[in-house]
Amino acid sequence: MEGMETEKENTAATTSAVSISAETDKASPMPDATQKKKLLIYAHYYAPDVASTGQILQELAEGIKDTFDVTVICAVPSYTGTVDPAYRKKPFYFEELNGVKIIRVRVPAFTKRDKLSRVKNILSYYRGARKATALAGAQDYVYAVSQPPVLGGMLGVYGKKKLKAKLLYNIQDFNPEQIMAVGYSGAKPLLSLLLQIDKNSCRKADKVVLVGRDMAQTLENRFQGEAVPAYCVINNWMDEKKVYPLPISDARVAAFRKRYGLEDKFVVMYSGNLGLYYDLPGLIKLLKPYRDRENLAFAFVGEGAVEKELKEYAQAEGLGNVVFIPYQAKEDIVYSLNAADVHWVVNAKGIKGVSVPSKLYGVMAAGKPVLGVLEEGSEARLIIEETGCGLVAAPGDYAAVAEILEKFIKKEVDLAGMGAAGRAYLEKNLTKDVSMEKYVREIEEC
Repeated sequence: MEGMETEKENTAATTSAVSISAETDKASPMPDATQKKKLLIYAHYYAPDVASTGQILQELAEGIKDTFDVTVICAVPSYTGTVDPAYRKKPFYFEELNGVKIIRVRVPAFTKRDKLSRVKNILSYYRGARKATALAGAQDYVYAVSQPPVLGGMLGVYGKKKLKAKLLYNIQDFNPEQIMAVGYSGAKPLLSLLLQIDKNSCRKADKVVLVGRDMAQTLENRFQGEAVPAYCVINNWMDEKKVYPLPISDARVAAFRKRYGLEDKFVVMYSGNLGLYYDLPGLIKLLKPYRDRENLAFAFVGEGAVEKELKEYAQAEGLGNVVFIPYQAKEDIVYSLNAADVHWVVNAKGIKGVSVPSKLYGVMAAGKPVLGVLEEGSEARLIIEETGCGLVAAPGDYAAVAEILEKFIKKEVDLAGMGAAGRAYLEKNLTKDVSMEKYVREIEEC
């Protein structure tokens, strides 16, 4: 899933914040705490990691813990590539965080630009998670997510068989379709094999959970001529009590703007993963005509695979009003989002039906207008068009994107009205409570 990733990793602080109940090579199963039905979640990344999927799964686990006895199997904190020494000694670490039991699997450090080291990290999690499954004890339900790609579904199938449980397979991103969309790999035989494996995971699932209406068509396309697995659509969400509109004059918003040189400027912000699936290297070129405008600032908040390329372009072209800002602590997201006047919500061409940019929900929660670069019929674009919370152009149509950008900068549109429309829609349809109710119902009906 590609979405908001604006939380700073702090392994040392997290280690002290959780209860580590065991660090042994031969660990025993987690104790039975309640008579609730038991649900096991496989989460490659989980709090405190900054991955958007990890944040979503933390809120899911904590949001349904009153109904289910929840256990999470995840990697030790490692999303940034580093692993704290405290998590390098034992194969498994048993913790509890906010009422959720956690089994962390040791994985090696990696470099995001080194594919081999990243593959080793992912495979280490996969192997460790399989071994940790027996340590979780008996389960009624297994919840797997499509991260890591393909292997996440395989873990779900393994857990279902091992534990004789019902399987819900949540697809945040369809893979290998996502890989194919951006040309990350041209190995067609391998991609075909991966597709067959993930189709099998869908078949084995008692229910497939999709995060967008457009993704239903992708699932159905996978099974042309075959029975389509049972599925439901549950959008990701934003906790409207933690992210909400604040004026630019708010002391903490003003402090953020001052810290990064955004004072007295019209700020267009991109907040999230600076990754492969957003065509950011193409979009940053649209900022060149504005490089001498001291009353404008273009802020990129986050990290990712194209971060270095973006910085190099900005420096080479003298884009002095382009600012790169690191991940923000989760509790500060409300201030960073409110520091912008307009937010980019973008996907590269080919991502329709494959992934939904959950960063949209944070923007709507903050009551900010959206500058969308999204394919027609995609979930995020449908929401923007249905609510009127922004303006949208198609990926690759740079002339149309530039025209919309100019309208926002010149304030030829109702910025406040767009932001208010987005916030109102989110409060009714995209809150954490709304999605939790749907999840509980779908799991119990599984």
